[in-house]
Amino acid sequence: MISYEPMWKTMEDKGITTYTLINKYGVNPRTINNLRHNKSITMFTLEKLCLILDCNVENIITIKKE
Repeated sequence: MISYEPMWKTMEDKGITTYTLINKYGVNPRTINNLRHNKSITMFTLEKLCLILDCNVENIITIKKE
């Protein structure tokens, strides 16, 4: 199962909110909804989040065995 738990921790550590992602960086609110519900996102979006948060993929996503 895909989990974006690391992203929320990374955002908190860097002081970035979902409001900032949407309004400053142009992340689609639908994408935020997908992230909140652990739904899939594109590799383009994953790359964009890594650049915005200045982090690596493992700071955004993890795979949990069910």
